Formats: sequence, structure tokens, C-alpha cells
Amino acid sequence: MLNTSAQGRALSQRPGLALGVLAGALALDLSGMAVLNAALPSVGARFELRDTTLQWVMTAYSVTFAGFLLVGGRLADVFGRRRVFEAGVALFTLAALVGALAPDGAVLLGARAVQGIGAALSGPAALALLTEVFPEGPSRGRALGVYAAVGAASFSGGMLLGGVLTEFLGWRSVLWFSVALGAIVLAITRSGLPDGAGTRVPLDLAGAITGTLGLALLVIGVSLGGVWAWALIAAAVVFLVLFAVHEHRAPDPLLPLALFRMSSVRLATAAAFLQYTASVAIVFFAPLYLQGMLGYSPVESGLSLVPMSLTVFLTANFATGRLLARYGPRALMVTGLLLIGAGTALWITTPAHGSYLLHVLPGLVISGFGQGLNFPAMTTSGLSDVPPKQHAVAGAVNVVAQQIGSSAGVAALVLLAATTDDRLSGYHLAYLVAGIACAIGAGGIALAGRRN
Repeated sequence: MLNTSAQGRALSQRPGLALGVLAGALALDLSGMAVLNAALPSVGARFELRDTTLQWVMTAYSVTFAGFLLVGGRLADVFGRRRVFEAGVALFTLAALVGALAPDGAVLLGARAVQGIGAALSGPAALALLTEVFPEGPSRGRALGVYAAVGAASFSGGMLLGGVLTEFLGWRSVLWFSVALGAIVLAITRSGLPDGAGTRVPLDLAGAITGTLGLALLVIGVSLGGVWAWALIAAAVVFLVLFAVHEHRAPDPLLPLALFRMSSVRLATAAAFLQYTASVAIVFFAPLYLQGMLGYSPVESGLSLVPMSLTVFLTANFATGRLLARYGPRALMVTGLLLIGAGTALWITTPAHGSYLLHVLPGLVISGFGQGLNFPAMTTSGLSDVPPKQHAVAGAVNVVAQQIGSSAGVAALVLLAATTDDRLSGYHLAYLVAGIACAIGAGGIALAGRRN
């Protein structure tokens, strides 16, 4: 087992450095999902890629990120969290270097897929290391606030940074930035994070194969759409059922299903799915509305989302830690989801020729407050009742829920929006459904709290 107490004492003099390393790795993982968005037209023109192929610059990353998360969590618990964290960041950075030097589209797509694997290795380990360095209480709440703030800023900030770098330095500079940030994180990892031997148990190869295939096929299916989507989703369901049956019988499962007997884990998983469905839906639809209907440029569109990231950063950094200590994670998840839902649903007022200050900004700010409350709360809830030796795999469960929300959840909203004849009415329908889903989720979490 991990000697967490000794490691915690060893880090007591440099928790700020540890938090900086972990937040830097989170920025790598989440900006890696968004940073190439603005560069896609340039990438397509350079390699003469059709739109159906070009989308895989983003999808390849999402597929491997979601598919390998559970494996990454188990590896961190088995081989030691810092070791797997380092391996993940190194793999991500090396793949970014290959992508920056890619001579053709196939090499770039392969590099993006490997980047996703690197993120899946470092993400669960980083979350487990954070709970290891910061003991339960106000200090952990403050650390989770900073971690959440960096995560929120990294996603929308990644799109803005990608647009600026692409416009002034070309699309390859986006990947060179990832190389530089990854190298910095690696350089200070050993001086900032504790080492641990891990727990020597089998890796559960059968669980790794069925779970990874199930999650990967699910993300591919919802990303593709069309006739093949249902076949892939059906195959994903089959593999996930096999995974669940195997995990129930395995003596040392990849994902201990007993985790889901804990109401705190179940509710945190639901909160993660709903937050990322609604918040990423805003990030997805915003450029379509701002550029397609209000005539914004790509850089202006990216800048328009900065208030949401800033609100998340300030809320999570300066308020959520104290509120967590006073009210607990459940109350903040309920409040956060209600605010996220209200901010998203408020976008149903956006007209074809709307005003940014009147129709766009209020929803962004309200949603930002909700995200700043919910992210640290759901992270705390997802780990609070879990034995320390399983923190990495429990963290992976929460990140898997985030990834399914940002892929499958958003894809469902996109399909829903396409059912209307008028494009703007479709957007409004998606906003309304996302808002109602968050409100229902908040109500369910509140009722579960009363029962407990």
C-alpha cells in the first residue's frame, strides 16, 4: 500500500509547488482537447484533409483519453502515482513533438491519439496525488478550488490561445506550446511530488480490454453519427456489459464496483456528467452562434468566452474552499448545477441579431459561478468515502463521466438541435434541455441528501 502519511509529511513544506505541477498537467490535458480547434482549417488546408477526416484531429484525442482513463487510474494505484503521472506527461509531450513535426495527416492523427493516452495516464494520477498532498479539510478545499479554476480556464483558454497562435505563428506553434509546457511540468515533477511504490496487485487485463474498448467505441459512435453510429454504440454496450460482469467476479477488479455503492461517488459522477454536458455545449454552440449569426471572427469568438473562464477561476479560487468547509460538497453540487442549468437555459433568449452584453454575457457568468462551485465539490465528493489506495481509480471514474458528458452528452444535444428546421431554434432547444437536465440532477442530489 502507498505510504501516504510519510509522503504527506515530506511535502508539507512545498505544497504550492506540488499544486503548480498538478495544475500544469491538468492544463495540458484539457487544453489538449481544445487548443487545435481554431487551427483545424489550417491543418486541413496543409494536408488536404476532407472535413470528415479533419474532425478526427479532435476525436482521436477524445477517444483514447476516455478509453484509457480507467486503465490509467489502475496503473497509478498499482505502480505508484508519481511514476505513472511522469509517464503520462512524458508520453503526451513526446506525442505533441511528433505532431508538431508531422509530415502528413496520418502522423498527426496518430500523434493526437497517443496524446490522449498520455492524458489518460496523468489525469487520474494527478487527482490522487492532490488528495495525497493536501489532507482533508480547508487546505484540500482551497487546492481543489485552484485545480478547478485552472481546469476551467484551460479549456476555453485553450481555444483562445490556439486561435491567436495559429493566426500569428501557424498551426504547428500550437503543438510546440504543448511541448514547452509539458517539458516544464516534467522538469519540476520530482522536486514537487511524492513517490510511492504502489500496491502490487494484478492489472486485470480482461477488464482493461473490455472497458477500454467499450468506452472508446461509445465515444467513436456518438462522434460519428449516421448509420454506423448505432452499430458502434451497440458494440460499446456489449463490451461494457462484459466489463461489468467480469469486474463483478474478478478478485482484483480494474474498477471496484463497490465504489458505486457509495452515494457520494454516484452523485459526484452524475454531477460531473451534467456539468460537462452543459458547459461544453455552450463552448460548442457559442462559436456557431457568434460567428455564424453575429459575425464575430474566430479570435473575437474565443475572447467572448473569457468571462465564463474568469468567473470559474475567481469563484473556485476565492470562495469554494470556504463554502466547502462550511456547507459540504452536496450543497455546493446542488447549487452549482442549478446555476449551470440556469446560465445555459438563459441562452434561449439569444436572437438572430443579439447583443453580447444583453443576451450572451449573463448566461456565461451565471454558468461560470455554477462551474466554480460544482467542480471542486464533485471532486471532493467522489473521493471523500473512498480508501486512499483507490483514489486514482475513483478519480478516473469522475473524469470518465466528464468525458462522456463532453462527448456523448454534447453529441445528443447536437442531434436534438438538428431536429428543427430553424438553426437558431435548434440551438435554443439544446440549451433548454441541458438546463432542465441540470435542474433535475440538482433535485436528485438534494433528495438523495435528505434520504441519507
